[in-house]
Amino acid sequence: MGDLGPAEYFLCGGVGGICTVLVGHPFDTIKVRLQTMPIPKPGEAALYGGTFDCMKKTVANEGFRGFYKGMGAPLAGVAPIFAISFMGYRVGKQIFGPTDPTQFTYMNYFTAGAFSGIFTTSIMAPGERIKCLLQIQQDAKTKTYDGPVDCAKKLYKEGGIKSIYRGSGATLLRDVPASGLYFLTYEAIKDYLTDNGKKDITISGTVFAGGCSGIANWLIGMPFDVLKSRLQTAKAGEFPNGIRDVARDLLKNEGPLALYKGIVPVLMRAFPANAACFLGFEMCKKLLQYAFPQES
Repeated sequence: MGDLGPAEYFLCGGVGGICTVLVGHPFDTIKVRLQTMPIPKPGEAALYGGTFDCMKKTVANEGFRGFYKGMGAPLAGVAPIFAISFMGYRVGKQIFGPTDPTQFTYMNYFTAGAFSGIFTTSIMAPGERIKCLLQIQQDAKTKTYDGPVDCAKKLYKEGGIKSIYRGSGATLLRDVPASGLYFLTYEAIKDYLTDNGKKDITISGTVFAGGCSGIANWLIGMPFDVLKSRLQTAKAGEFPNGIRDVARDLLKNEGPLALYKGIVPVLMRAFPANAACFLGFEMCKKLLQYAFPQES
């Protein structure tokens, strides 16, 4: 990703994060609803028959605005989250990579990316908790919170900071390996398309590499994301041992395939959303290089 410093990575990562949410949030809403819908009783039809049924019912009951429920929390937090993620990746490259940037190995990229996942959990977990709770509200009967701020206040009143940060461990388990593969995929494809940095990456190349990185991220991160969503939307005290209880309950009642519930909207979202992220990153990078040529 060129010779940007940590501060520049921070800024460009924030721009990329905003692009990600604007493009990908509707698919994320569908994903969370599929992951958290109640298990149907014998003889009872499931709340949603699949991805497209969920989309159709969301539009019918709530209009297109229903796809953007809960976007306030990730939009407010996504810029610093992605900014810290990209900055963490840059710091990780300095710590775990060779001095010569042309000598980076795939393991160097993966380790630096995994390191960045640790950076983001502290601010991502509360936003994820609030987002998921708002996304599963479908009508007046299920509405408990009037927005991100109201949700945060009620969670704090319910159980303090611990309640707001519920699911942090699951978020960490998801993000460390997923972030490693995320940045590795982008860098590997970018190196191939640019002949190891001998030429600039094109817009189409950025879109392709960014989209593929999103797919790779979710293929490895999806199981823990399902467990995280279940834990973060469960009633207080339902899973006293945290993610272990969630995993035990899910595997017992629904089987291992349930760990990939919502994978269709996730993959539908992953390519365009992460293509937008890296496109925003690379465009911000070029703007900085143009505005401050001596500092880039």
